[in-house]
Amino acid sequence: MRGLQIFCLILTIIGAINWGFVGLLDFDLVASVFGGADSSLSMIIYSIIGLAGIINIGLLFEIINETDKRK
Repeated sequence: MRGLQIFCLILTIIGAINWGFVGLLDFDLVASVFGGADSSLSMIIYSIIGLAGIINIGLLFEIINETDKRK
């Protein structure tokens, strides 16, 4: 499970960087690499990154529980 969380964290970071490009430069890296924002492949990539973010919610609660145990 730890490997999955690390992989999902990497995907979430990539997604955050892509959103940073969109916000700062009006450039969607995923869309430009995978054939436009409406292409099937781009939609799959966006969905996978979204699922990775949801999985990372579990990682957040794991970190919170570890912090609470240390107190």
